[in-house]
This record gives sequence, structure tokens and C-alpha cells, in this order.
Amino acid sequence: MTYPTPQTELHHVAIFGSADLPEDNDVCQAAFSTAKLLAQRGYTVVNGGGPGVMQAATQGAESVGGETIAITLAPKDAPHFEGTSVNNQADVTIKTDDYLQRVGLLIEKSDAFVVFQGGTGTLSELGLIWLLAHIYYGQHKPFVLFGSFWHEFVEQTRKHFLIEDVELKVFKIVDRVEEILPALDELMVNKKIAQEMTQQQPSLKPDVLL
Repeated sequence: MTYPTPQTELHHVAIFGSADLPEDNDVCQAAFSTAKLLAQRGYTVVNGGGPGVMQAATQGAESVGGETIAITLAPKDAPHFEGTSVNNQADVTIKTDDYLQRVGLLIEKSDAFVVFQGGTGTLSELGLIWLLAHIYYGQHKPFVLFGSFWHEFVEQTRKHFLIEDVELKVFKIVDRVEEILPALDELMVNKKIAQEMTQQQPSLKPDVLL
């Protein structure tokens, strides 16, 4: 299945997910296939340079000659950090000094995100991209959540946290790899609409802000 390239500012897509899963795990296989489709569309695939889902992302994109970027970290005092993977051979590797810088660059270098199952590291990335999409709505970077379990996650998050309606417009949940590109296309169209709407709104006068 092929998809036409939409006229959007989408060029780099980051893939987030577990570093602990083996290559033959279904999640890694899905990440591989996703990266392959993204690369075939002409997008550069970005990931954290580690094993698991990150390695699968690089290998999927590279399998069809796609461009890849890995943003890595090798800290001395973080024994539970997965580190890098010698099998994650991206075209460009950017080494960072600490975890916050690494996550910041992963977000900065990407225009959209696909989030797979993972641990607390994946949660930290999700939390940050969700927050940034909310506060910069209209200029935001949308994301796709892959896997049916995300429905329950979002439902429970809405139940126990104060989530605004606009925060539900910056992502989509999909269950199949072939749904990811159409989901990204729809999110980018929605972003353009949101951008136009925010530009039409009159600016607040200084006395309104007081």
C-alpha cells in the first residue's frame, strides 16, 4: 500500500517506545514496519539510539534506504538507563550530555511522533510532547499512539487528571501499522486548521492580561 505525500511541514518523525523488548516482539516488529512506511513516504526517522523499539525504527527505515537520526546518551551515573545499541546504526548520531538534553533534542528535531508501548522513559516523552502540543496548540507537533491499550490509558487519564478538550485533538490512537500514515495526514490537516483559527483570533490587549 502506498500513500501520496501531503503538502505539509512534516519531514521528521520520531519513534518512541521500549528499549527492553527483543527484536521478534510484536511491538518491535510494528515499529520496524512503521519506520519502513515512514521512510518510503520520504520522512526522516528519529529515535533515541538505543535497543528495542528504537533499534527497530532505525533498521526499518534503513531497510528501504531511508534517512535516520539517533540522539544518544551514555551517562556514567545512570545504571538503569539502556544506553546505546551497537546495532542501531543511524545515518546521523547526535550525542548528548544528559537525559533532559536528549529528550529535548528528540522533540526539537522532529515534526511529529509515533509512540509505542514502553516504560517510564516513554511516559516521560509522551508527557512532554502532550504538554507542548497543548500549550503551543496551532503550532504544535502531533502524535500517534500505537496499540489498543492506549484507549484505556487515555480514558483513565481523563478520569483522574484535568484534561482539556483541546488536548484530545493533538493525537490519534491506531491499532494497525497501515493506519499510521493516514492518522498523521489527518493530524497535520487538523493542525493547519487550528493554526488558521488561532491566527484569526484577536490579540489580547495588555489591560486584559492584568
